Amino acid sequence: MDTRTEIREFLTSRRAKITPDQVGLPIYGDNRRVPGLRREEVALLAGVSADYYTRLERGNMAGVSDGVLEALARALRLDEAERSHLFDLARATQTTATTRRRRPTRQQIRPSVQRILDAMTSAPAFVRNGRLDILAANQLGYALYSNHLSPGRPANTARFVFLDPRAEDFYADWDDVAGEVVAILRSEAGRDPYDRALSDLVGELSTQSQAFRSKWAAHNVRYHDSGTKRLHHPFVGDLEMTYEAMELSADSGLTMFAYTAEPASKSEEALNLLASWAATSDPAGAATAHGSAR
Repeated sequence: MDTRTEIREFLTSRRAKITPDQVGLPIYGDNRRVPGLRREEVALLAGVSADYYTRLERGNMAGVSDGVLEALARALRLDEAERSHLFDLARATQTTATTRRRRPTRQQIRPSVQRILDAMTSAPAFVRNGRLDILAANQLGYALYSNHLSPGRPANTARFVFLDPRAEDFYADWDDVAGEVVAILRSEAGRDPYDRALSDLVGELSTQSQAFRSKWAAHNVRYHDSGTKRLHHPFVGDLEMTYEAMELSADSGLTMFAYTAEPASKSEEALNLLASWAATSDPAGAATAHGSAR
């Protein structure tokens, strides 16, 4: 991925979202050629020259200070995820050629992490990386995401959401989930723009999905720490669950997710039924059979 292009398009998209009246700037005339702030208005709010801001927006962030980046984040009213993304993009421009050529190490799930997953018998849980590959799960987690599984490669949420026709049935709020997936991949691309596997995934999705291309072009980023998921599982029906994310501090780039349902709710009943099904079935094999039956 071209970091300079990423910087230009990200900053342009952020300033397009802010109008002068939102930041207390006067509007002169009715012939504004841009929907949001002009470059010189961002420069004024950030306390830098218009020429300097133009250089930054063109992707030339060599030598930019943290103070200037903070000023830009305030001027553009970036949220925490957007601010981190801006800093990640700036850091990426300082990456040496040697670092760019470094092949990523294979991510391994330590036995102790798998034991933690397996000990969580009443809550679906899994570990994923920044590319949304599901690298490990407990029995209930594999059962929950059985239709995500693909022979020969890790289950990948982004690939399922955009390329599998079952996704819109599985995710009750498909459009919201699709936006979250793209925003997470965008954040990961800022953190590691030279991840070859991520570039390949983005290329695959861009080639095969118009919906992905449209959402990718928005340059939205976000954190995925906690929330609610509404699913329609092919074997147990509707589920509404909350999830929590826990970064594995000893395993850079890996995050554990756990889902729970409201006690005494229909979703808890469905989870219990899913656990019974998982105990007597092979989720991966059942998913393959279900997929071929459609």
